[in-house]
Amino acid sequence: MKKKPDESPHADAHLPVLLAPVLEVLDPRPGQVVVDCTVGLGGHAAAMMSRLHPGGWLIGIDLDPANVARARERLKWIGGRFDLFNTNFAGLPGVLAEAGVEDGRVDAVLADIGVASTQIDDPERGFSYRRPGPLDMRMDPTRGQPAWALVNRLSEAELSAAFLEFGDETDAPEIARRIVERRGVNPIMTTQDLMAIVCEARDFTIQRAAGAKLHPAARTFQALRILVNREMANLDRLLRVLPDVLKPGGVGAIIGFHSGEDRRVKHDFRAKLRAGVYSAENRDPIVADEHEKKANPRSRSAKLRWARKA
Repeated sequence: MKKKPDESPHADAHLPVLLAPVLEVLDPRPGQVVVDCTVGLGGHAAAMMSRLHPGGWLIGIDLDPANVARARERLKWIGGRFDLFNTNFAGLPGVLAEAGVEDGRVDAVLADIGVASTQIDDPERGFSYRRPGPLDMRMDPTRGQPAWALVNRLSEAELSAAFLEFGDETDAPEIARRIVERRGVNPIMTTQDLMAIVCEARDFTIQRAAGAKLHPAARTFQALRILVNREMANLDRLLRVLPDVLKPGGVGAIIGFHSGEDRRVKHDFRAKLRAGVYSAENRDPIVADEHEKKANPRSRSAKLRWARKA
């Protein structure tokens, strides 16, 4: 069954997804060193920090400098030791070395993969098909190519493959064809430009699309965001280095929102369990209960997987 993309106009940006299961799985304790690879607004980090007293240390990472600034203010109120880094979690070993972590190994690592609600809500960031703005989608707006550059450069075959792989979009070939056709007349530069093309390719009027339970452009926008930010490559790198940065008995936990993400994590954890790298992992993903889904619609497609270092 395909999962819906994680954008919701009703999602509460201040509710960390699957917080109770994350705390149960990671079990942060006084004196431990814990890493939040996607610190966002600091929701998971704040809850973990409150359990690390006394003597604990929270290390947070986020690609978005605005998120780092917001998280820093929030964590100051919690009290305790923390360090935040505006960088890519794919370089986790380097971050731990820069922070001065002994032996470069920690007790727990969390990664909440995906886009923050605050990023979706800011029209200037270009993540949302619901809000007019420049077609950017970069989690760090100072690095890499914006979405409009890829949309106007990639071949029809490359676009179609990305929409199918990263968005599970069955209409990917027609959407890609329309994009190439339209950019031959005028460059595609805004979220509304792309949204209108996708709606037309999928035979939706703008009015009908606005009222749809799942917007027809949702999967295309999700796929393009993953492509722009190299999210799958970054996740693969994190999975490779995770055993090296965990202490014996340490736990790594990853929350994914897309079938491709979850599949990568599942296969990696199970392969390393068989190889003896991990001593345990959850066979079935942990998902939100009905209460959380109602309170925070973003959680409806979230899947939490964890693995314990042997």
